[in-house]
Amino acid sequence: MTGAALALTIIFLIVAIGSAIGFYAGARHKMDLEQWTVAGRGFGVILVWLLMAGEVYTTFSFLGASGWAYSRGGPTLYILAYLTLAYVVSYFILPEIWEAGRAYRLQTESDFFHERYKVKYLGPLVAFVGVVFVVPYVELQLTGLGIIVEVSSFGGISRTLAILITGTLAAAFVLVSGVRAVAWVSILKDTMLLLAAAAIGIGIPYAYFGGIGPMFSALIRAHPHHLVMPGATKNLGHAWYITTVLLTSLGFYMWPHSFGATFTARSANTLRRNAVVMPLYTITLPFIFFAGYAALLVVPGLTDGDLSLLTVVRKTFPAWFLGVVGGAGALTAMVPSAIFVLTAATLLAKNLYRPLFAPTMTDQEVARLAKFMVLVLMALAVYFALYRSTTLVGLLLLGYAGVTQFFPGVVL
Repeated sequence: MTGAALALTIIFLIVAIGSAIGFYAGARHKMDLEQWTVAGRGFGVILVWLLMAGEVYTTFSFLGASGWAYSRGGPTLYILAYLTLAYVVSYFILPEIWEAGRAYRLQTESDFFHERYKVKYLGPLVAFVGVVFVVPYVELQLTGLGIIVEVSSFGGISRTLAILITGTLAAAFVLVSGVRAVAWVSILKDTMLLLAAAAIGIGIPYAYFGGIGPMFSALIRAHPHHLVMPGATKNLGHAWYITTVLLTSLGFYMWPHSFGATFTARSANTLRRNAVVMPLYTITLPFIFFAGYAALLVVPGLTDGDLSLLTVVRKTFPAWFLGVVGGAGALTAMVPSAIFVLTAATLLAKNLYRPLFAPTMTDQEVARLAKFMVLVLMALAVYFALYRSTTLVGLLLLGYAGVTQFFPGVVL
């Protein structure tokens, strides 16, 4: 078996196992609207942690972070800063959101704003804004997924085909199992992501430089200003760093999917404990940074920094490992894409269409419409991923610019 065929086989196997877990996750539950969207409000610390981490650590973590480490340098560290601060913010605001959700049986961010302010059109407006800015986030996942699978399969699967196949699978298992699929597939995804990141972040510096310390010494000699602000850029200085960290840390849990995940928790204390343990997951990010920094020295001159991690991995590791990375990367896109479209579809059906056009709709009818909208939104995101080009980090910050506007309405 050739290296390309071996890598391709491993990618297919991992994606198939992840999809099977997703379909099985909801097999024992009747998927009414409440089960489909918030899993009956029964998740404990472990499943909430897996769900929220599954939403947070995406193809941006895999490709965008390493791409920025490669092409921009010092400004990349904003990622570690905003994640740490976001978890602190969550400790104080998420339990209060959960209490409101339990009292009023809320399922979405739009429900929260409608119940809190009692303004007729505020709920639909929040739903509309949420959907508009979630779609670029789904596009981000699919764009990254296409890159990962195409490179990892040595071109055996084109970017277009990879996006079409995995987008279809993600839509299918979330249609069947709802939010439970996301939580359970995250077990496989997160385990593989952590192991792959550690192997890459440690293995590449040791392979070429004899260790992480010597790698940084070589990087400083070759690019003396790469690790300080503004790094390899001209305008991403300290003012940009501070304002971006503020924007993203406050907006982190204002994403409709993260906000909605709050309602899946069993208790407010579950969310407090989750805020304490969530920072543990950021241990994966330095490894990804190391890979990006090493790639700058090992494979210089790439025009697309988002390709740096996969390029240096393909140069360094055997084909079977590239298949593992490709499979892990595919799941890293599929899991967030699934919860994003589930959330956006629920907002459209429950909080936009029903109050404005069909106030007599039952929850069962809303659930059917939401599942149809999953297909529509995934198709839209696939179209944008195939025919629109921008950087992964650029897509992420575009979304944050919109959803952070919700923060004052939550805390005031």
